[in-house]
Amino acid sequence: MTQIAFLLVPGVHLLDLAGPAQVFSAADDLLAGGTGGANGPGGVAPHRYRLTYVAEQDTITTAQGLTLRAATAWPALRPADILVVPGWRWRAGALHAPPVAAATARRLAAHHARGGLVASVCAGAFALGHAGLLDGRRCTTHHEIQDDLARRHPRATIVPDVLYVTDGRVVTSAGIASGIDLALHLVAARHGPGTAARVARSMVVYARRNGDEPQVGAMLRHRAHLSDTVHRAQDLIDARYTAPLPLAGLAAATGVSERTLTRRFTAATGLTPLRYQQELRLEHAEHLIGQGATTDAAARAVGFTDARMLRRLRAQPRPTAGLRSPSG
Repeated sequence: MTQIAFLLVPGVHLLDLAGPAQVFSAADDLLAGGTGGANGPGGVAPHRYRLTYVAEQDTITTAQGLTLRAATAWPALRPADILVVPGWRWRAGALHAPPVAAATARRLAAHHARGGLVASVCAGAFALGHAGLLDGRRCTTHHEIQDDLARRHPRATIVPDVLYVTDGRVVTSAGIASGIDLALHLVAARHGPGTAARVARSMVVYARRNGDEPQVGAMLRHRAHLSDTVHRAQDLIDARYTAPLPLAGLAAATGVSERTLTRRFTAATGLTPLRYQQELRLEHAEHLIGQGATTDAAARAVGFTDARMLRRLRAQPRPTAGLRSPSG
């Protein structure tokens, strides 16, 4: 079992904390299978995540005025565990020290030194910097305080206007809701993108957004609908877009006929399942080409048998998201 330890500081933002906590809690429910698993005692699958909360004092008042209770004794953390620092209310332009004692900063650094992963949301990056974990690393934070982070930690490389940045075992995210994206990324890294997509769907967060990529991709554009059948099909395509995905297999996996799936998919997204898969392949190929790959190499990497289809798709106008009424 992986322990997710949240460090709470005075003025912590509720969503900075609750967003990632909900992701890991939902992932645990999904992976444990409720009471339907068969891997643990009594037919219940073992839990994968345990959430703990620690602070320098036993009560914390959030930025939104809610009082929280936390343990003051630190849990025993293993290298496989994750230590998360949610952000707190920080006034832009302020260079005052983060509300984290030196002893707490040493605990953050010690967990990383033992091989553990340390993550932050929003202003939580200042606590990581206080612990010396940002020096020589790429990182990010809320766009309003990126300049403050750069001034306070000049040895860090601030990546502006992205959702999250991973640099080794240090993961930093932008403000507020981006903590959900960060946590989904960590779930995907451990359990695969399909699991992360199912967690996102359970939270009614229908698009898992990438950290360093533009946030207008196909997985975001074509998820603004309420068809559960289509979301299940998209989950499968998102996770396996490089592989052949016959319509019959997608239909069987979603429990409907091929005709019904095509009709619902087109009504919800404006695309057929095949065209949606091609759109994903095209976007990933464009990214690879932008990073220096040849067209042939990019085509092979995303699942095309040769580059001719990729060249044809690149020459066509890009489809927009369907705005039709969703169906079952």
